[in-house]
Amino acid sequence: MNNSTNARVLVIGAGLAGSEAAMYLARNGVRVVLVEGKTLKLNPAQKIPNFAELVCTNSLKSLDPNSAHGLLKAEMKSMGSFIIESAQKHAVPAGDALAVDRELFSAEVTRSLSSHPNIQVVELEANDPMKLKAQFNCDFVIVATGPLTTKSLEDWILKEISGDDFYFYDAIAPVVDADSLDLSKMYFKDRHKDIEAGGDYLNSPMTKEEYYAFVEELSNAEKVAPKDFEDWKFFESCLPIDLMAERGKDTARFSCMKPIGLEPDINGKWPYAVVQLRKENLLGSAYNLVGFQTRLTYKEQVRVFRMIPGFAEASFIHLGSCHRNSFLNARKLLDNDLKTKKFPELYFAGQITGVEGYTESASIGLYVAFQILRRIKGLEAISFPVETAIGALVNYIMTIEKPCPSNINFGLLPSVELTKEQRKQDRKKVKKELVSKRAQDVFQSFYSALV
Repeated sequence: MNNSTNARVLVIGAGLAGSEAAMYLARNGVRVVLVEGKTLKLNPAQKIPNFAELVCTNSLKSLDPNSAHGLLKAEMKSMGSFIIESAQKHAVPAGDALAVDRELFSAEVTRSLSSHPNIQVVELEANDPMKLKAQFNCDFVIVATGPLTTKSLEDWILKEISGDDFYFYDAIAPVVDADSLDLSKMYFKDRHKDIEAGGDYLNSPMTKEEYYAFVEELSNAEKVAPKDFEDWKFFESCLPIDLMAERGKDTARFSCMKPIGLEPDINGKWPYAVVQLRKENLLGSAYNLVGFQTRLTYKEQVRVFRMIPGFAEASFIHLGSCHRNSFLNARKLLDNDLKTKKFPELYFAGQITGVEGYTESASIGLYVAFQILRRIKGLEAISFPVETAIGALVNYIMTIEKPCPSNINFGLLPSVELTKEQRKQDRKKVKKELVSKRAQDVFQSFYSALV
């Protein structure tokens, strides 16, 4: 086996997982051939030619160490995560969340990868990973093409790897021009924080009458119809706002439009529902409608979303859309280090393995690169403890009987037993704190013994 200075790894896809994997290997002395085809042709969800594009929201979610997302980020930082490092360089205010200026973030990732001496960037649309492995004289291949894998590569995967259909649908939220909003009908406030402190989120409160009228229009509005060969299958944790409305008139009010932690508003009134907006960039010139992924036609989006208080003259920088995502049945097709059973030198990483979310995708890229580096050094693959965030994610995709993409959450980690005294307290809060503390301790012990 080659040593780390002579080994070559082909990484197909410069999204979050591919970028993370490429940089981890390069920083550890491995030569990387990074193949990316978006500079030749953008897919339906992409807007810019740069790497690691955030095609949906600009938030990488919570930094709170007592949250599952915070745990995952902490573990990634301990492993030297390039994606978290780049995100923090270009963070925008978002309360306890890590949100970024998406264009500056992607530009940073592209610049860093393109200039690294151990990385060769190749503009090419991949179709057969094993032929490309031979063409570029590589020892291993990582396919990290994300949920929008190109048709030619998807055909190869279906023929050589999966033999099944492997897809879900995802939706993108619209972004509005800040100057077009009527701020007199809105206010800044983060959830569960004093109103005097202001906040990073802009809120548009709704009365009961406004909310139900809005939901009715969402339900009745014209949607983009699926093609004859398509069957809408959405993530339960990322449903289009119009689908929520169809499921029940109060569904959205207990999801992205819940007023919890935001009342009373600046006028002392408690809203019945609320629309939250998050900054898209440091200038605050654009806002993302939090949780407002949608299937509505462009014309209907403008009409219905202008019903939101403060949106009467809203100008949208880009509107929402739906797109098809591809996912493997990891339990059936991959080993625990995420190499394929059929081709031992071929690994999959990122969302295509069955995780959902930006940070989750990047963490799997980091995990796969870590496993390949061990293999290059002549070491066996190693399982991360299921008590850790990364270990829990991998365990989930490798054990779930019926593939269903998931983000990191405490439900994936083993539960803890509470003492009699602890059961008298806020059980949910105490459990999270205990699971979080255990995860931090286990990861630190596990990882420090390896490096």
